Amino acid sequence: MSGASPPPSSGYRALPGSGRTAVVTGASSGIGAATARRLAAEGFDVVLGARRMDRLTALAAEIGARALPLDLTDPDSVAEFAGALGPVDVLVNNAGGAFDASPVAEADLDSWARTYEVNVLGTVRLTKALLPRLIESGAGDLLFVGSTAGLVSYEGGASYTAAKHAVHTLAETLRLELFDQPVRVVEIAPGMVRTEEFALNRVQDRERAEAVYRGVREPLVAEDVADCIAWALTRPHHVNVDLLVVRPRAQAAQHKVHREG
Repeated sequence: MSGASPPPSSGYRALPGSGRTAVVTGASSGIGAATARRLAAEGFDVVLGARRMDRLTALAAEIGARALPLDLTDPDSVAEFAGALGPVDVLVNNAGGAFDASPVAEADLDSWARTYEVNVLGTVRLTKALLPRLIESGAGDLLFVGSTAGLVSYEGGASYTAAKHAVHTLAETLRLELFDQPVRVVEIAPGMVRTEEFALNRVQDRERAEAVYRGVREPLVAEDVADCIAWALTRPHHVNVDLLVVRPRAQAAQHKVHREG
């Protein structure tokens, strides 16, 4: 997200990443990994959190970051992760996922519980643990990677849309509760993003996962979302990007996608 710089007389000053510590969850793949790379390039001191330490360690070595194990569904893991950190300026709550595409009449309640645990309760756990440090930083950023699924419901998506609606509400509520604190609350809500795992985790079948994007000339990729995240985090701190919805041009709405061929 680039463009002509404002004139010097405008008083506009971007917020540099240098000297700021950013925690990124779900950083072992997809949007999380792309965000970690981008924030490191912007000068942030990046701390990576995820369960798959082999991937996390490799990425940390690549970008000069710090890798720590994190399972958001485990309160002890969250406590250990938070305890291993020093000051924190930015928390990117990215970890999440969808694990089924069943209609409500055929709901697998274990899948619903897993979806809610990862996307919502895990996010609340870590946010609660790190919020005092974001406040203490004097210019904290609390960013949620939501989804257009948190704004619009659709058939076969109730477990995920319910969870992402909760994330959207969480961000809105925190913005109200922190109105007098030096912490911005930002939500980035992507539409169709083609990553290596999201659709596959949801439908458990590679052919069906590929069909999600078939005929779409240019779905978003993880780097597109990372670009939006970095842009929001580097605005002057008095500028709060409450909600940024980003879709590929081919996706006019949840059910309106141009497919070629």
